[in-house]
Amino acid sequence: QVQLVESGGGLVQAGGSLRLSCGASGRTFSNYAMGWFRQAPGKEREFVARIGWNNDVTYYADSVKGRFTISRDNAKNTVYLQMTSLKPEDTAVYYCAARPLRSGSTGSGVRSFDYWGQGTQVTVSS
Repeated sequence: QVQLVESGGGLVQAGGSLRLSCGASGRTFSNYAMGWFRQAPGKEREFVARIGWNNDVTYYADSVKGRFTISRDNAKNTVYLQMTSLKPEDTAVYYCAARPLRSGSTGSGVRSFDYWGQGTQVTVSS
């Protein structure tokens, strides 16, 4: 089991920045691919970004490409999501997710991740 705890959400004006953090415990962090997802009211949970065991392999949703950066610090068991040029449509609950690298799972679907945090609210005002 992997336990994930997100932090760093809040209220920010459009054009501003936030950095989300997700701390992991319970297993060897570097053995897990990590992802960020978000869910706005009345909408399905959607992929935002994901990262392999190190910072060399990253993928982004088109809607955040060039504005958001995912990274990880395996020594601190933490994955980050740096968000810049925020827009009101980025408003959502942001979730951290993990899946074992050994599973061989690929892709960015919600079902391809096994472990989830409780989420942190990000609100972008216009």
